[in-house]
Amino acid sequence: MEAFLSRYGANDNGIKSVVNSFGPKVLREWVRNLGIETFVGTSGRVFPVDMKAAPLLRAWVRRLRNSGVNFYVRHRWHGWNDAGELRFVTPQDERVIATDAVVLALGGGSWPRLGSDGAWTTLLAQRGIPVETLRPANCGFDVGWSEYFETHFAGHPVKSVTVTHADASGRMHCQQGDLLVTRTGLEGGLIYALSAPLRDEIAKTGAAVIYLDLAPGRDLSRVVSELTHQRDSRSLTNRLRSRLNIKGVKAALLREALPALDLVNPERLAGAIKSLPIRLIAPRPLGEAISSAGGVTFEALDERLMVREMPGMFCAGEMLDWEAPTGGYLLTACFASGRTAGLGALAYLGCENLSRR
Repeated sequence: MEAFLSRYGANDNGIKSVVNSFGPKVLREWVRNLGIETFVGTSGRVFPVDMKAAPLLRAWVRRLRNSGVNFYVRHRWHGWNDAGELRFVTPQDERVIATDAVVLALGGGSWPRLGSDGAWTTLLAQRGIPVETLRPANCGFDVGWSEYFETHFAGHPVKSVTVTHADASGRMHCQQGDLLVTRTGLEGGLIYALSAPLRDEIAKTGAAVIYLDLAPGRDLSRVVSELTHQRDSRSLTNRLRSRLNIKGVKAALLREALPALDLVNPERLAGAIKSLPIRLIAPRPLGEAISSAGGVTFEALDERLMVREMPGMFCAGEMLDWEAPTGGYLLTACFASGRTAGLGALAYLGCENLSRR
């Protein structure tokens, strides 16, 4: 659990205690009680046995309906009226609803086409609730490729590389996997895992540099030896391909990032193969990101996730100010914060008998 919680950042901004109260093991038990069995894959991630999320969602909604929950679709929340009642705009008209307690779980701003556009940030800020600006998380980054590289290699995967980056605190991040070249830059799991420090460094200094090891299975001395083999009179392209298995997009990355003189210098070329600097100049827009950082600050909430200045209103999910890598961390924190806010609402309403269940 300690390793799991570490993926939510070095500082405990409030989300770690929430996740600790409803962590992965308890979440799997909750899923099992809905009739869905799960298993742990080779990656360490948890999946439904049938590899489908829809049956879980249907079982969950069915339980909620049987418990007396009413769903109102195509209702967009537009804040409060002067009496403090909730305003909803529907396809037919505007509805006003008085409430005893409210749990807002409105998502971040990274899926605007599906409704998560972050419009709620303005509504809460107008009420004086501290909200950190929403920023892209688990996102790709712009590099500024040459026209030739963009035209010929956008969409190509870069297989089996190691990415290294030193964040602002001096901590080294190093991970092996795959990348994807895009029209504007790079994306993929390795980049997403580093998106928070990369994004923050770009915001402070205007750029961030990552280093790619294009031959992670070979040390530097061996790469130099392969490049300086005296009996090999073949072209550089052929030597890279036959001796180091560097071809296609990997070879193109070397030509894209290195001066021509370095390409014909075996020591410099070998150094670049083991540590190729790639300068990132901007994160992709929020609307393209997998998730978002920023949101309602934990300082504005009590331990039950109730807004201190608005008793009876609770916040949960990705609208809170936290972020984490993909791979289950996002879902787990959303489930956990939803449970915390729900129990908080029951306690606020005096339903202690229900909050203990």
